[in-house]
Amino acid sequence: MKNIKALTLDDVKRIAAAAEAEARAQGWAVSIAVCDGGGHALWLQRMDGAPLMSAAVAPEKARTCVLTGKPSKAFEDMVNNGRIAALAMPVVPLEGGEPIVVDGVIVGAVGVSGVKAGEDAQVARAGVAALAEVA
Repeated sequence: MKNIKALTLDDVKRIAAAAEAEARAQGWAVSIAVCDGGGHALWLQRMDGAPLMSAAVAPEKARTCVLTGKPSKAFEDMVNNGRIAALAMPVVPLEGGEPIVVDGVIVGAVGVSGVKAGEDAQVARAGVAALAEVA
């Protein structure tokens, strides 16, 4: 049997705060979602002014990372490169989801939506980096 680390509420708050700080520093209004290693929601916030749809997309970007073990951009790239079969997968092929990996195991993910794809990913990576800083 394996022992697998799990995100705590304090971890999730740290991740969300760092992601929000990055978004605010850039002047971006986004939705930020964090999920656990099973793809279940632990956190969702929609900043003032973030698009309404972003609150539905951000959690799915996070879930995509947990299900696949990859940033959600991998699937956007597949589709953009003509591999449209990726559209039939139970994932959201949009950049902005980043997995949280601890000791080689995916323990959760951050999904961000509301601005350009690369900007969403920048905010998500800031959240993931905040957890790495305390590890």
